[in-house]
Amino acid sequence: MVPGLFPALAAALLWGGYLYSLKRYFSGYSGAVIAVVVNTIATAWYLPGAYAYLGGFPTLPSFSAFGVAIVGVTVAFAALGFLLVTRALAAGDVTLVAPVAKIVPVFVLPLELLLLPVALGPLQVVGIGVVTAAVYLANYEGGRVLDPLRNLTRSHAVRLALLSAACYGVSDVAKRVALQDVGVPTAYWVIVSLIGPALLLAPIAARDWPDEGLRADLPLFVGIAVVVALARVATTLSFSVTSASVAATIINAQSVVAVVLGGVLLAEEGFRTRLAASALAVAGIALIAQ
Repeated sequence: MVPGLFPALAAALLWGGYLYSLKRYFSGYSGAVIAVVVNTIATAWYLPGAYAYLGGFPTLPSFSAFGVAIVGVTVAFAALGFLLVTRALAAGDVTLVAPVAKIVPVFVLPLELLLLPVALGPLQVVGIGVVTAAVYLANYEGGRVLDPLRNLTRSHAVRLALLSAACYGVSDVAKRVALQDVGVPTAYWVIVSLIGPALLLAPIAARDWPDEGLRADLPLFVGIAVVVALARVATTLSFSVTSASVAATIINAQSVVAVVLGGVLLAEEGFRTRLAASALAVAGIALIAQ
């Protein structure tokens, strides 16, 4: 059994529920506002739990210049990926943007193989490809299946989506280095992964801050922040013990979870395609687990 498999599966389920909730309950807010509010509340949820588990608050470790740079790259590229995908969605059709934006493992696998010592068997590589195809299919919403990729040369929005996926790929590989090679403690990393993006996105959130409605929806934000805190813990645990390729691939199956929930609970169209995607994802994860 691959180390970190179960935390990655838990993270995929939690992030999938989070994505579904964003669509169901938070569509009236900008992504930056959601990220700042949810991450801040999630940190408030996490700290007491970490204190109780560790017997004290996580202390700030001392890092080399390389360690500080790796942490900065991880947070900065994750925030940049988020900004790029939101701009892509604003500039183009979601049917073209969404499938391309989620093919993060396409970038993680070659980066990790080129830059880091990682041993992946043939079945695991095939499994990564199968899960990536499932993620792509889950976000496909009509037209020809390969239209989003064909539009890379013609659509600025699709190119932004591809660049977003590449940024998330760099962030995931750097995250693996930070946790396994630099030795950032997992308890501390959870805080960094929550607060870092919130600080970077705060200026954009301030510009988009709603004049009203946020206070009424505060219970929803508090509730979803619990999910985010747990998802960050599961994500960190997975990246701390397994390869970035495996962790990123399984965790990115969150989009399959989200669209299946949408099909079941919101009666969205294309449910047969979503079920096929979920079956592919399960098959791919089974291959990765070998």
